[in-house]
Amino acid sequence: MSPRAEPFATGLVLAAGGSRRLGEPKQLLPYGERTLLDHVLGVARACAFDQLLCVLGGGAERVRAEVDLSEVEVVENPVFGSGCSSSIAAALTAVDARADVLVLLLGDQPGVAPAAVRALLAGRGDAPLAACRYADGRGHPLAFARSTFDALGALHGDKGVWKLLDRRVAEVVDVPVDGPVPRDVDTWDDYRAILAGRSVA
Repeated sequence: MSPRAEPFATGLVLAAGGSRRLGEPKQLLPYGERTLLDHVLGVARACAFDQLLCVLGGGAERVRAEVDLSEVEVVENPVFGSGCSSSIAAALTAVDARADVLVLLLGDQPGVAPAAVRALLAGRGDAPLAACRYADGRGHPLAFARSTFDALGALHGDKGVWKLLDRRVAEVVDVPVDGPVPRDVDTWDDYRAILAGRSVA
């Protein structure tokens, strides 16, 4: 058998947050013609991942009812309140055994474009860890080689992936991506700013 020309890439959209600061599921906020999560999943589908996972938690029943989850393998995280690291750990149990790299996207960050994912995968080489380097700093999406999966699964809290990148700084490749770090939706101000076309604070 000839070797694969491209690595097997699994995309992972984290959408399990409880939206405590908003008071309602941010995954279902209107965005474009549908919802915020619909938009992010559309971006993920356009990346042509070999496998696409989405982790749900808070508001999972409503999300399943209102969001187009076609072509997506859904993983539910019953302990989503303990931080996004628990969602990554839940997703790792569903990652295809053939996966060489996991690309992490945030379900509340609609400003990420498929071009950023393509740049990340092309620019990482065979690095264990890779991040997008925007004009104003490092941001998602992030890429993790299979060799890091055990470390990923052992993380805790909301900032676990960033702590992992800090701990293993010599293994991280920063891939240049045009523009500012895309804003994620944590507050109503964030949401209004995104709707107004402003990607960062």
